[in-house]
Amino acid sequence: MPRTPIVAIVDAYSTSRMLAPLFAERGYDCIHVQSTEEIPAPAAHSFLAENFVANIIHRGDDAATIAAIAAYEPVAVIPGMEMGVEFADLVSETLRLRTNGTALSTARRNKFEMIEAIRAAGLPATEQIQTDDWDALAAWHAGLGGRRVVIKPKTSLGNDGVFFCDDLDEVRGAYEALRDGADILGVPHSGLVAQEYIVGGEFCINTVSLDGVHHVCDIWRYEHLNVNGVRDLLGAFHLLPACDPESIRLAEYTFMVLDALGIKNGPAHTELRLTKDGPRLIETGARVAGADLPILTTTAIGDGHLEWTVDATVDPERFKTRCYDEYEIVKHAVSTLMISPKAGKLVSYPLMEQVEALESFHRARVFAKPGGRVPMTINDWTVPVIIQLAHEVRGSVQRDYATVRYLDGPSFYQLEEES
Repeated sequence: MPRTPIVAIVDAYSTSRMLAPLFAERGYDCIHVQSTEEIPAPAAHSFLAENFVANIIHRGDDAATIAAIAAYEPVAVIPGMEMGVEFADLVSETLRLRTNGTALSTARRNKFEMIEAIRAAGLPATEQIQTDDWDALAAWHAGLGGRRVVIKPKTSLGNDGVFFCDDLDEVRGAYEALRDGADILGVPHSGLVAQEYIVGGEFCINTVSLDGVHHVCDIWRYEHLNVNGVRDLLGAFHLLPACDPESIRLAEYTFMVLDALGIKNGPAHTELRLTKDGPRLIETGARVAGADLPILTTTAIGDGHLEWTVDATVDPERFKTRCYDEYEIVKHAVSTLMISPKAGKLVSYPLMEQVEALESFHRARVFAKPGGRVPMTINDWTVPVIIQLAHEVRGSVQRDYATVRYLDGPSFYQLEEES
């Protein structure tokens, strides 16, 4: 009896947990490759072991792990979460499968090398410095005229460890916080990057590539808030039409970024700002988008980031016949990240029924559950609930989003009184 073909997914956490069931629908089994001996705590809840025929744990010996993967004769190796990108590159290249290769792997993870790679390709890019030396950082900041800068780890995930600094004292505080700290996954920071703050609206473009041909799956406009002592805290994603003039301009720039970073195959999630001088890259992740955004995309436009990733991986002919088509919005969509104003033991969400009764309500993904603790929201990892809205009428979504944003406040969270 013929053996069921295998796809290997490295670190299938967060949204990428949805890939294995989609491969199963196409007749493929999946093995999971765990790039760390322990699954990091923030990701552990999203790992669905039952979706895999095996879990291969990498314990530091590249050759041994690759040999264990090779025994399953996978037809493809793809990354799931950001932390699996470099190892997926190594495995796919070693096994001579379709790959992005290892030559630019570091540039696809290291935020400094990423910007330098696109600058070397002739694309406009932000001013930046990579250093562990305080005097060098202070001198660089002074050279920018002391204006606002962004300081972050070289390999941050989401907006973990990202600081917006308006003066030298804040720069110093960020430097000291990152110098000896660790990221949300517990990995010690290996250095920091400081970049000029880019003024302009922020967007993300989700793409899938096959042999250097790129397809735009979906484009979203970010909405930020200055709350809980955090500047530019992400609050929502708004789906944009592919034919929007801003969308076209952003897509053209993104394709050049993907080429500069050597992303020829597989998914990518690219974040940009549109300045008065044109698009500027914030960063690109060579993996599917997080925050369950692709799940909402499937509802809004049909095939989204997940489905296109599966096509590029196991059905390249289908990808090639559709890759130049623009997506069309069937339902307008907004994904709202609720923002808890304080931490405490959560009793309930008293206003959730009002949210669920909204005309465009689609889904609520609850991370902080009643009976446990809800954190104060300060980054992507401390969002208590994501509310997804979708409707054929754009005005209905806009009204309901405004309602959700209004309801999200102290009254949305019933906390147990603490002595």
